[in-house]
Amino acid sequence: MPDSPDQGNAGPPPLLIEAVSYAESRHWEVAPGAWLIDGDGPARCSCGDLRCPLPGAHPIDADWARKASAGPGAVRRWWTERPEASILLPTGRSFDVLDVPEVAGCLALARMERMDLQLGPVVAVPAAPGRPGRRLHFLVLPGVAAKLPEMLRKLGWPPGRLDLVARGEGDWTVAPPSRVGPSGFAQWARSPSALNRWLPDAAELISPLAYACGREAPSPRPQAAQPAPVH
Repeated sequence: MPDSPDQGNAGPPPLLIEAVSYAESRHWEVAPGAWLIDGDGPARCSCGDLRCPLPGAHPIDADWARKASAGPGAVRRWWTERPEASILLPTGRSFDVLDVPEVAGCLALARMERMDLQLGPVVAVPAAPGRPGRRLHFLVLPGVAAKLPEMLRKLGWPPGRLDLVARGEGDWTVAPPSRVGPSGFAQWARSPSALNRWLPDAAELISPLAYACGREAPSPRPQAAQPAPVH
């Protein structure tokens, strides 16, 4: 009986296609990450740690940052060998990431559109045990990680007040369509395109992001009243 037309024509795995596209089209370095394994009960991380804080969303090799490559041949080989591996994009190289909660990030996106600000790609990352709540990762020109505390201070925000994090050298973001944690897949809130090939400077985005994070931040606890001195 002849094979059906669909047999043997499934094509390359989606993660391989996207990983090679990031290397070829954007010249981003990529590295393979852990992946999720389905079975009885909840999906578990390929690293084998039943309490993995970032299932499917972390490097599989201690030397991952050095091995990361934008060479399409190397990338194609990695995902041919591990077609289910998540796609990690190292930060601090082609870009840094401004990492904020999803609600604040969506508020900031709407505000940026009204301000007609140039935006780069934005990743929506699902929640994970070590990362409660969905996050938005705004891709910006590299170099912001060391400057962020001072930039926020100039806007009047004390250290640690906002849930706004910069990811730079030695860190990473998870690229779509990687399957992350128990709650879904990384997705593009703003996809890479010809219009956002040139990334924005973080200084242009900090104010609306800080404003949005400030609106969502819990109010600081009032200090307990000090007892009056006894004379």
